[in-house]
Amino acid sequence: MDRIGNAASLLAAARLSGLPVEPLPVMMRPRDEAEAYWIQQAVHGMIARSRFGGRTGYKVDCTTPVARKRHRVSTPCSGGLFAGSVHKSGATLAHEFYVHVGVESEIAVKIGRDLPASEGPFEASQLSDVIESYFAAIEVIDDRYADGHQTGAPTLIADDFYAAACVVGDAVPAAEVGDPAQLSGVTSVNGINVARGRGSEVMGHPLNALAWLANSLVSRGQSLKAGEIVLLGGLGKPQWLDEGDVAVVEIERLGRVEVILR
Repeated sequence: MDRIGNAASLLAAARLSGLPVEPLPVMMRPRDEAEAYWIQQAVHGMIARSRFGGRTGYKVDCTTPVARKRHRVSTPCSGGLFAGSVHKSGATLAHEFYVHVGVESEIAVKIGRDLPASEGPFEASQLSDVIESYFAAIEVIDDRYADGHQTGAPTLIADDFYAAACVVGDAVPAAEVGDPAQLSGVTSVNGINVARGRGSEVMGHPLNALAWLANSLVSRGQSLKAGEIVLLGGLGKPQWLDEGDVAVVEIERLGRVEVILR
């Protein structure tokens, strides 16, 4: 527990300071994904009283074979979303708060009821009825790692896997969305289309990502709760931004969402 607490303290301090994350001392590095999630949970507790606030949802990452190969993981990964860093469309974020900021287009959902462990294991076919609404969303990511070569996937998991903030559009009732696997999205930066993707690229179906998350949480003694927001995985490649850039994501049937970096 000392290793976990000490590692979490270093990661939380770097997040709060906005400074690059240095590689953890060898003896503190999480040895596997299970230990990484213990550290992640401790980090969430340490930053809850800061501008980040308490955790209000999750993001799912590494939802494509390409991303898993790049990060040398065999399964998706998850990180936290926080009350102080979930913004409405049109938000202006301070570029100076980030080390190397980027964006990803995301299909997001709001959970309509608790998913207790007793109902698991969960399958995608069960979960459409627990979604209250969908959103077009921008995940704001931050490559805040001073030495990416020495920062393995377990440390990335412990540090919420690049998560920095998210920006969400207007809620669309789930009954109006239809099959989220058929939704297509386009990302533009300063008016130029730079990435596109389709819901079916997220683990074959976005609800597969939600089922993976629900089961992963249960395995860690946690569960999805009513009101939480979940980013289900990126539609297209991440796009890195410069100060002054304006990023827009448009997703079929979900609408438009915008973020400005100043």
